[in-house]
Amino acid sequence: MQKPLIAALAVVLALGACGSVRDSRLNPMNWFGRESTETLAPSGGWATEIDRRALVPVVTEMELIPTTGGALLRASGVTQTQGWWDAELRPVNQGRPVNGALVYEFVLAAPRTATPVSTEVSRTVTAGVKIPTARLGGVQRVIVRGAGNQRSIQR
Repeated sequence: MQKPLIAALAVVLALGACGSVRDSRLNPMNWFGRESTETLAPSGGWATEIDRRALVPVVTEMELIPTTGGALLRASGVTQTQGWWDAELRPVNQGRPVNGALVYEFVLAAPRTATPVSTEVSRTVTAGVKIPTARLGGVQRVIVRGAGNQRSIQR
């Protein structure tokens, strides 16, 4: 019993005398360096997504249908050729009314390959968006913009 006690006391004294072990390479906590925080973001920041869809050339029809939770805005337009897709009524000004007018842009994506012209009916594209009741407060007019024209509805 006396030998283990003497050995333990010798180890404790030896380690206590070595105050610099904390910063030495013998300490396993120092083997991998100090903790640091690094960001994965590029130096210029992340690229924001750019909407490359084009405005519909001509807005031919527009309708505001009242619903229990607000209104449904539906618009149709005619493109130059067939195959246009991903149609959307994109709100302008984050969907907030400006001077009593709620403005939407009718955008769509171009076909990926060459497509025929064909008839006007086959080139007609329709899009819709739900407008909540809270957003309609104070709105006297709803406008849908295309590249060549715009249509509006008075409330």
